Amino acid sequence: MSAVNATTENLNDILSCEDIAPTPQVSTAAAPARRTPYFETESGKRLVENTLTLFRNAIPPLLGMLLFVGLWGLISHSIKNIPGPSETWTSAVELFSDPFYDNGPNDQGIGWNILNSLYRVGIGFGLAAAVGIPLGFMVGRFDFLNRMLSPIISILRPVSPLAWLPIGLLVLQKAEPASIWVIFISSIWPMVLNTAAGVQRIPQDYLNVARVLNLSEFKVFTKILFPAVLPYVLTGVRLSIGVAWLVIVAAEMLTGGVGIGFWVWDEWNNLNVAHIIIAIFVVGIVGLLLEQGLMLVAKRFSYE
Repeated sequence: MSAVNATTENLNDILSCEDIAPTPQVSTAAAPARRTPYFETESGKRLVENTLTLFRNAIPPLLGMLLFVGLWGLISHSIKNIPGPSETWTSAVELFSDPFYDNGPNDQGIGWNILNSLYRVGIGFGLAAAVGIPLGFMVGRFDFLNRMLSPIISILRPVSPLAWLPIGLLVLQKAEPASIWVIFISSIWPMVLNTAAGVQRIPQDYLNVARVLNLSEFKVFTKILFPAVLPYVLTGVRLSIGVAWLVIVAAEMLTGGVGIGFWVWDEWNNLNVAHIIIAIFVVGIVGLLLEQGLMLVAKRFSYE
């Protein structure tokens, strides 16, 4: 109907609303809201994703360890003198139940032996860092010094660490400083070579700018060399700590005293193979912790 042609009767009919059907009201109880399942929410999806990531990261090493233990069990079953995983575990529980007992200089717990080895490694490694890092900077910075020391480093670096032990015993006259000397001379080379390589890889433009600005050698070192070379230094330090921990076991086998290497040799003399296997795991775990600790330190530095 057109509003122009509307009459009085039509308007009354429209206003009375008799021919308009009322709009039905929908009951809210008849159509309840759909509840979103938990795993479709953001937190649920995140939980599923984290769980899958955990399984992907954990399953390969877990399978590797199971394979290792299985092969170990087969070998120990075939060779009677090698203890199996269960026997070694029982010995380890008994051994670490009291790791710091002290029944005299030749009978101490494995804890004391580990601490004594770490003490020697700390001193030898610290001396190597104090000498090797500055020497690496100088070798990389000055070409004449590099050409002068390169033949010496090339000859001495491949020498077996234990070949240095008689020299240490001859000069120092005692087993303790001789062990530290072996650690020092074995762990110094990675720090020298990596530091020198880092200095030599610095762009020449940086040094040209320093020369134009007439910077002192101290300023060149603190503002240019050290920040740029720090990643190489930390790489050398990480390699050196692994060498130092590797060498101390062999050195202590020959020098005696209290230490993890001497403890392994002593257990061999007692034919306690289970303790030797435990010592192998201890040496590996401590070396891994030392390396991972240095890697965490390296990640805290910014190399920008």
